[in-house]
Amino acid sequence: MYKSTVMKKVFLVTACLLVASSILRAQATKLSRTFINQQLRLAARQYKRLMTQLPDGVFPRSYDAATQQLTTSNSSWWCSGFYPGTLLYLYSYTQDETLKREAIEKLALLEKEQFNTRTHDLGFMMYCSFGNAYRLWQDEKYLPVLLNSARSLATRFTAATGVIRSWDFGDWKYPVIIDNMMNLELLTWSAAHSNDSSLKHIAVTHANTTLKNHFRADYSSYHLVDYDPRTGQAIKKQTVQGAADSSAWARGQGWALYGYTAMFRETGMTQYLELARHIARFILRHPRLPADKIPYWDFDAPGIPHALRDASAAAVIASALIELAGYVSKKERKEFRSAAARMLRSLSSPAYHSQPGENAGFILAHSAGNVPVHSEMDAPLTYADYYYIEALVRYKDEFLQ
Repeated sequence: MYKSTVMKKVFLVTACLLVASSILRAQATKLSRTFINQQLRLAARQYKRLMTQLPDGVFPRSYDAATQQLTTSNSSWWCSGFYPGTLLYLYSYTQDETLKREAIEKLALLEKEQFNTRTHDLGFMMYCSFGNAYRLWQDEKYLPVLLNSARSLATRFTAATGVIRSWDFGDWKYPVIIDNMMNLELLTWSAAHSNDSSLKHIAVTHANTTLKNHFRADYSSYHLVDYDPRTGQAIKKQTVQGAADSSAWARGQGWALYGYTAMFRETGMTQYLELARHIARFILRHPRLPADKIPYWDFDAPGIPHALRDASAAAVIASALIELAGYVSKKERKEFRSAAARMLRSLSSPAYHSQPGENAGFILAHSAGNVPVHSEMDAPLTYADYYYIEALVRYKDEFLQ
């Protein structure tokens, strides 16, 4: 009788432990509506703090905790669209008119960049800002701004190379960086909202040329490919912001994943979906991806496991994985959802998330801007915040309806 009672207790304890373990695993691989709402409320409070720290006429870029200095930019900086874009995402959740007014004020400052032909980053600048404004309000006044921005971006494309030129500096002949994949959605969206099919043709041609030249056999990406402007031949392949030309710069892998996922959505072309799936597997199954799923700034960075992490790369990857999960098999959907949830849970933890009022109001800390030149090292970054909030909103829309 005693033995039977003991065995029953052992069985009961074991069963309870198994149930508890199962619950913990589920919490690690899924996010609840309550959790996401909590993070969005915290983010809104942080950005209302950031508003009070920001001088008139500029955009937030980063923050140096050591010197307590806020770094800002003018409207022509490639990150200028992220702040109003984040405000608009937060407004769509909170309906807080203070956030809306700040976003509209910053859109007015940004509007002139629709005619800027000196940058390849008009997608970042204008689609993340005015694109979100149009999505929310369907206000026709934003349409010409977006169309003009797309036409300005298109001036940087040449048929001879089949790609949109990135930088206008340096010793390269015709440099194209993987980041440029993030600007193509502006072109495809504008083509769909106008009679200008050439914009979509440019986006598809750029994506196809990049697919051909930017990727290694393991589906990692170079950062930069330099082209002969006359023949279109790829003459040099580098990783300028990564650890080495042969390395996998983490944010660059995120740009590739996000860009090709979006291009599949925009075109239905299956080669983009297949590439995105391969990139996702490269990232998620990499032996040097940490357990918390926040990558080192480069997958081949010297000093791992003591190398800098990059919260911005994790935010971009998480947002991309959530969308990609909607296009794949049930098994992959579960894998991608679980990884995105783990990344977002980690980013929302004290290890990466600012405490209330900290970092001048930026949401995330511990991103890596340009490590080789020691710029924005282990710092908050405006685009990390944007893709983190986008990922939370996407997770809620995709998995919690």
